[in-house]
This record gives sequence, structure tokens and C-alpha cells, in this order.
Amino acid sequence: MGRMAVVAITKHGIEIARKLKSKMPEFDLYIPDKFNDGKDDVNWFIDTTSLMMGNLFKSYDGLVCIFSLGAVIRLISPHMKDKKTDPAVVVIDDKAQFVISTLSGHLGGANALARLIASILNATPVITTAADVNETIAVDLLGREFGWVIDDDSTVTKVSACMVNEEKIGIYQDAGERNWWPNDRPLPKNVQIVNSIDELMSDDYKAALIITDKILDNKYDTLLKKSVVYRPKTLVAGIGLHWDTGKDEIMNGIQTTLKNANLSFKSIRNIATINREAIVKGLQEFSDGYNIPVQYFGKEQLSKIQVPNPSDMVKRFEETASVSEASSMLSANNNTLLIEKQKFPPNLTVAVARVKMN
Repeated sequence: MGRMAVVAITKHGIEIARKLKSKMPEFDLYIPDKFNDGKDDVNWFIDTTSLMMGNLFKSYDGLVCIFSLGAVIRLISPHMKDKKTDPAVVVIDDKAQFVISTLSGHLGGANALARLIASILNATPVITTAADVNETIAVDLLGREFGWVIDDDSTVTKVSACMVNEEKIGIYQDAGERNWWPNDRPLPKNVQIVNSIDELMSDDYKAALIITDKILDNKYDTLLKKSVVYRPKTLVAGIGLHWDTGKDEIMNGIQTTLKNANLSFKSIRNIATINREAIVKGLQEFSDGYNIPVQYFGKEQLSKIQVPNPSDMVKRFEETASVSEASSMLSANNNTLLIEKQKFPPNLTVAVARVKMN
């Protein structure tokens, strides 16, 4: 949920704010100092509400404002940038009858926050985003709970419009979690799952959702203009490396390996390798720089994995015949490699396995 600030500027609002705080102690309360009652559950501010709102807008993941919707809009409008960076903003009236999702309903989480707060206050959540109102697929959120990322968000608005206007949309999936839609609800009537990506090239489909870890070749350029492509976290890159292997060397090896196999870098779930006595600096820099976690395995674990390309030299130095292949297979829970060991002399080997889905 991230960091949440609650702003109240009336006596009734303060009561509502403290009720929220009692249920959600991680919420930070901000109230004008003129109401200061000496209690330390509140950040009492002496600045103007306008100045305070601007500061909170920039520093919190979400704002809960207990005063009029019009006033909130006027206060936040100078600070709004785009839906990918703006915080969630929720507005509550002075009697706590309605909880209004105001800004960043989907990506920022304001819709979910409004529903949560409404359940606490026994109020009515007010949600106006079209996908929620029509109970259809929220194009910009599909697979988010699994860590999926959108490959190119330039088509999201166009495809979302097709979705809420109930135009015919096809979905093709060849990788990733399959339970992205509730089992107890049928798909929207305008949405159809296809077995082949080529079916989506038909003019019958006004838009498409494509869930894949593969790079699509040039013949699909026209299709991509009407599609949103999601990258599920399906790939594990196992690497063998030396102490002095650098961040750029690791990046080049992984990118080259994936590119040659037409696989997306954005679908990497994690790196896997042998557990050494100390962290390899280049690997740590790669992990931090690209926000890709590293999973480490002991030599005893790796030595039990049967791999297609064991190495006597690796065994001599690492006490296991394989690092890159064995670690990728072990991490992905898959005894079949997608890409066998690729060598990048003098310091790096890369192998890739696809995560075995339950």
C-alpha cells in the first residue's frame, strides 16, 4: 500500500481521521495546529493547507483528504503530473458517508484504498473508472499482482477504450500465470481467448492483449499497434562468473543470450548463481541497477542437478560441475533448460530456464 497521509481540517474530520488511525495505525495524520489537543497521534501543522498538501502530494504514496472534493482538486491540481507517478488520492465527506476515489484509481491504487476505507467507516465507496464500473478487464492492471509489466504503454489508452466500449478484443497467452481472471466470473462478452497469435491479426479484433515472454518479429508490427503486450516474470537467468565480473559484462551476456532466443529481458524473474563467501560486486550492482533479485544456491545443491553440459574445470574451481545451468534449473523448478550454457569469455556463462508454473 505504501505510505499514506490523512489530512483533516474540521472537527468532524478529525474524528474520522482518528477512527481510521485506530484501524490503520500506519496512516500518518496531518491536522492544523489550531486544533492541537496535545496528543501525539497527529502531525500538527502550522503551514497553510495549500502548502501542506503540496508537500504531502510529493512525499506520500497516497492522500486521504477529509474535506470537499472541489477543494481537494484545487489544492492538488498544480502538482499533478501523470497517472504513473501521481499518488492515490481519496476524498471523504465530513459525515463519512462517501469515500471517493479521486486520482490514480488504477495504477496508484486509489480504487482499492477507497474500498478499504469505506469498509472501515461503513461508508459507500465511489468508483468512477470505466473498467470497474463495467466490471471488465482493467488493461493497465492485468497481471500486476503477479509482477507482470507492460512492454510498451503507448497503446494502453487505445486498448482500454476498446475494452470499455465493448469492442471485440482477443487475448493470446503462451507464458505466465493463467489465473489472472476470477474463476467465478465469465470473461467480458466482448473478449475472446485465441489459440494462435496469428488469429489476432484479423480485422475482426479491434484490439488485443498478448501475454508472452517472447519478442515478436516484424510481421506482427501492425498487430502491435492495436495491442498491449504483457511480460510475465517467467525466466530465470543462471550465471557462472568470477569475482571480477562487472555489471556491464553481466548485462551484455544476459541481453545477448535472450536476444538470440527472441526472449524479453523484462520477463526475467531473477538471477540464479552459486553462493560464495562474499557478494560479487558486479552482480550486486547489476541486481540493484535493474531491480532483479539474485537467488543463491550452495555447491551441494547444485551438484545434485543433472545438466546437459557439465564441466570438469568448473568442478575443479567451484566443487560442482555446473553453476549457470544447474542454478537456473533449480531456481525455476524445471529440469529442462530453455537455453543451454552460453559462454562469454573470459568470465561469464549464462543459461536460461522457464519458471515451472503450478
